[in-house]
Amino acid sequence: MKQKRAHFIGIAGMGMSATAILLKEQGWQVSGSDAEAYPPATNQLERHGIPFATSYDPKNIPTDTNLIVIGKNAKLTRENNAEVQAAYESGIRIASFPELLGEIVEHREPIVVAGSYGKSTITSLIAWCLSRSGIDAGWFIGAAPEGMEPAHLGTHLVFVIEGDEYPTSHDDSRPKFSHYQPHDALITAATHDHVNIYKTQEDFLKLFHAFVSILPNDGILALCADELNAKALAAETKAQVIFYGLTPTATWRAERVRHGEQTTFDLMHVKQRVVALSTSLMGEHNVQNIVGASAILLEKKLITPEQLAEALKSFKGLARRLDQKTARSSIPAYEGFGSSREKLQAAIRALKVQYPDKRLVVVFEPHTFSWRNKKMLHWFDTAFEGARFVLLYKPAEQGAETHEQSTQKEMVERLLRSGVAVKPATSPDDAMNILNGEIRKGDTILLSSSGPMDGLIEQIPQWLDNTFA
Repeated sequence: MKQKRAHFIGIAGMGMSATAILLKEQGWQVSGSDAEAYPPATNQLERHGIPFATSYDPKNIPTDTNLIVIGKNAKLTRENNAEVQAAYESGIRIASFPELLGEIVEHREPIVVAGSYGKSTITSLIAWCLSRSGIDAGWFIGAAPEGMEPAHLGTHLVFVIEGDEYPTSHDDSRPKFSHYQPHDALITAATHDHVNIYKTQEDFLKLFHAFVSILPNDGILALCADELNAKALAAETKAQVIFYGLTPTATWRAERVRHGEQTTFDLMHVKQRVVALSTSLMGEHNVQNIVGASAILLEKKLITPEQLAEALKSFKGLARRLDQKTARSSIPAYEGFGSSREKLQAAIRALKVQYPDKRLVVVFEPHTFSWRNKKMLHWFDTAFEGARFVLLYKPAEQGAETHEQSTQKEMVERLLRSGVAVKPATSPDDAMNILNGEIRKGDTILLSSSGPMDGLIEQIPQWLDNTFA
């Protein structure tokens, strides 16, 4: 039988590259294209031997292609992309990656992890613990976990999926997680995000109401008790509801938390101490994430508490989620994914706990639509609390015409009014000149963006290693 062939336009998106890996595991020949290809997605594709072009061209589409997968990047529309236009004119089946993922898990038992933040880490934690406990589950992660692939077919009935609430494609406005047929689910938060798509908190909540309503009677819904919007979803489901978090009323919670190079805490179930856990992950938010992953794993009896504790010791987290970028500098630099206010705040709090006596410098690029939207300028009032100095890199420009975008000047003024020292930068050279005059011994640096920041995420740690070794 002839091998099937799939071509991905926009293959270097994290979800797209992970789906490409799953198709290759199923036996497909896979190729792709992406004009904005950069690590970690490119590393994953190269590791799996998946070729991709770094520009868009109708000639990229192989003549014997059976399936074309198109991403939701703003540059991937029929109107502005000749390769996408050629795909639609080809008569070949066109799909989105969420549609394909839904087909892949059709006869599995999906655990879908959703919410405004923390979902990549929790999905990775569940997959890691299952794998290290000898269970060959499948998984799909929209990020780059350390020491494991972002996607794996597996043979076990369970398939763990990071469920994104963003629209499926340019032609399908349904949230991505609506395709995944969940048997069980975990929701971290339902705090308003993607304001260019979902105009109000109520619009955003409707997605999650619909999602939890389709869980089966014998499913489990784990909700974070620390976030009121998530907690309120208990009334919308037929599934068994469990609450996790740091609050004393949560069914599953952490007690006696001690932060340090190794953070330790007791995992509690109701009034019972279940197991002592230890992790190298930083921050209160990661303790919360671990409790959530533990709740699902232990409620479903997929692994034992002892297996959980052992697996957790070796979990190193995800790229771009508070991973240290410097190797020898006396001034450490960490990267924290900064796609929302809550994610940035969590990263700042974690570094302040880890380095309480150091001055925290944040290098920040407003990359997502939410950060750039004028309606969300109020995020700048509180998001940087704990930082002593902020270098505000120029806002990303892709899709700027689709919403009312704030200017860099407006963002700087808002930060100054909040009492945070800030300087704007418009190029890598500009940024490096500012840092050269600002950085001093005793600092810690947080690099925060959801994009490549014009190479500064690699350039700054290299400079620190060479200058402050």
